[in-house]
Amino acid sequence: MTRKSIIKPILLSAVLATSTVGLTGCGYNNLQAQDEQVTASWSEVVNQYQRRSDLVPNLVKVVQQYAKQEQEVFTQVAEASSRAGGITVTPEVLNDPEAMERYAAAQEQMTGALSRLMAVSERYPELKSDALFQDLQAQLEGTENRITVARKDFNEATADYNLSVRTFPANIMAGIFGFAQKELFKATEAAQTAPDVNFDFNKK
Repeated sequence: MTRKSIIKPILLSAVLATSTVGLTGCGYNNLQAQDEQVTASWSEVVNQYQRRSDLVPNLVKVVQQYAKQEQEVFTQVAEASSRAGGITVTPEVLNDPEAMERYAAAQEQMTGALSRLMAVSERYPELKSDALFQDLQAQLEGTENRITVARKDFNEATADYNLSVRTFPANIMAGIFGFAQKELFKATEAAQTAPDVNFDFNKK
């Protein structure tokens, strides 16, 4: 084996090692980890909204048993559920501000429709005392709380990621490898007009 053939692999290893250190020092690994955390946090947001969506049919069914005449409310819930369910949500939506706004608006409309559905129970004492309805109320309340936490965690993860993308020297790696800033999950102008949600599950 010649001296030249020995030196070449050594030089190649040194270049690779230097490149790896450079990527790490410039924040590539941190950007990658933060990007994955944003995606994971977003998945939890979607999961909790899906959990809420899965509760809707049973909730509507039990309310209808006692309040069949509240057809307008049922229609509003059905329309809101259809809008929310009609939006395809993938991690790619994080790079599409308009898609994020549509998803947020649809979920806020679903929140408003559910608020009106729950308000129906105040007019029907027998509905309020129904064991299944009470169980669904508790599940919905828990889900709303988990949605709030999931949205908060996602926005915090996204804010940390966006800060890294803008900050030197990580911004150099961000530009080279295509790490772009992502949208926070916030209420749109349209969504802000939806009725406030006030789930008072302790009222009898």
